[in-house]
Amino acid sequence: MIKGILSITGKPGLYKLLSRGKNALIVENIATKKRMPTYPHEKVISLADITMYTEHGDEPLPEILDKIYAHTGGQPIDIKGFADDAAMRAYFGEIIPDFDTERVYTTDIRKLFSWYNQLVAAGVTEFKDKEIAEDEAAEAAEAADEAATK
Repeated sequence: MIKGILSITGKPGLYKLLSRGKNALIVENIATKKRMPTYPHEKVISLADITMYTEHGDEPLPEILDKIYAHTGGQPIDIKGFADDAAMRAYFGEIIPDFDTERVYTTDIRKLFSWYNQLVAAGVTEFKDKEIAEDEAAEAAEAADEAATK
């Protein structure tokens, strides 16, 4: 689940949201575990809110990360191992065959692969949020069981 994983413009790496203060967010770098505040003037975006262009509309980043994870078998991607930008784009085309080749830049793909590697290194392997309805149904069933046993 990557809803709480953030990208902060101008700062390297990915961050986990820990707390919300009055004038700042408290975040932790997922690689170094260093905590720091972010302020309202910094551009912060959740990875769950990012999409990439495809020929059939936008595809959410969690779905793309799931496809990369399935394609690589959970292994990191050797970004420096690509001979050139065309090789990287061809590899991404194997994973997402219908990506929009004109609107998705090589730098976007490189950043996506970098994020994927950081998430896998941090032990994040579930990229999609489970359905809220399933969680609520499970909680209701547990409450009913507890009520029945009393």
